Amino acid sequence: MTKKEEKTYSISELAKEFDITTRSIRFYEDQGLVSPLRKGQTRIYSNRDRVRLKLILRGKRLGFSLAETGQLFELYDVDKSSVTQLNTMMKLIEQKKAELHQQMDDIKVVLMELVTVEKRCRDILAETKPQTLPKQQD
Repeated sequence: MTKKEEKTYSISELAKEFDITTRSIRFYEDQGLVSPLRKGQTRIYSNRDRVRLKLILRGKRLGFSLAETGQLFELYDVDKSSVTQLNTMMKLIEQKKAELHQQMDDIKVVLMELVTVEKRCRDILAETKPQTLPKQQD
């Protein structure tokens, strides 16, 4: 496919595909994360925009802020082979990995605490005699 024949997407197609609002997509555009072409008032999104949108949403699920995602996009766009850019990207990745490992540790602690509280509740319920309901009169 040549550049002219590249598949394009409307904002509503992308919103439907990723189950987000068109307003969200416009917000990402305002943040400079996607840059659709314009034909009058109509936005025309390229496959690059679609991939970026997918990465934005994945990054959000993984805890990346939009600023962090934008920084990664900028680093990648400037020079895909620059040692400086790659080292900066590696630092960002290491920071995010450290944050995610800390979150995993925190989640494990909370899960253990919940299991302990749940066990106490079950023990107390088991010790408590069930209340009998008064007999119904016919």
